[in-house]
Amino acid sequence: MKFFIDTANLAQIKELNDLGILDGVTTNPSLMAKEGIRGEENIIQHYKTISDLVKGDVSAEVISTDFDGIIAEGKKLAKINSNIIVKVPMIKEGVKAMKWFTDNNIRTNCTLVFSAGQAILAAKAGAKYVSPFIGRIDDSNWDGVQLIEQIANIYAIQGYETEILAASIRSSLHIVQCAEAGADVVTSPLEPILGLLKHPLTDIGLAKFLSDAKGAK
Repeated sequence: MKFFIDTANLAQIKELNDLGILDGVTTNPSLMAKEGIRGEENIIQHYKTISDLVKGDVSAEVISTDFDGIIAEGKKLAKINSNIIVKVPMIKEGVKAMKWFTDNNIRTNCTLVFSAGQAILAAKAGAKYVSPFIGRIDDSNWDGVQLIEQIANIYAIQGYETEILAASIRSSLHIVQCAEAGADVVTSPLEPILGLLKHPLTDIGLAKFLSDAKGAK
């Protein structure tokens, strides 16, 4: 399973990249605004900086909701760098645009997916990635991880090549559960990924090793 970081913060991207496990980045207008990045040219430049920093795919989101607007934005975003993935919302015009992008060799990430039916449409349109928002599904008293498993089963049966990118990750446990459920990618804020490092028995064991080593000197 690939690890993407869901942020526009360059320091966090660099920290995970330096750890050696970063496979890509996802971001969106909300995450850009959180870092104080506003205005089209500033956003484009920030996408360029991120896509130069990492080797893997970087999802850059359109904000238009009509076909012509999505296409115009997507073409501009795709020109930023060869590893840019155009992030398109799961709406009727978005599906239509994803098919156009597929036919014109522009890779896409279908975002705001909350059902298996939507995931099927994304795959039919040729999306490179489909992004189920499991944390938001959990918030609505449904099981987000179960949706990952359902989509993985459908894709395996039907032979769809679209990769399942589990999004809206809230915890380290979410990451482990998504790996078990068959996600191809997980995109997460930094803390849940770093949380995978932690276990109290590791801390206890390390403290014991260091204490024994100090006593042996």
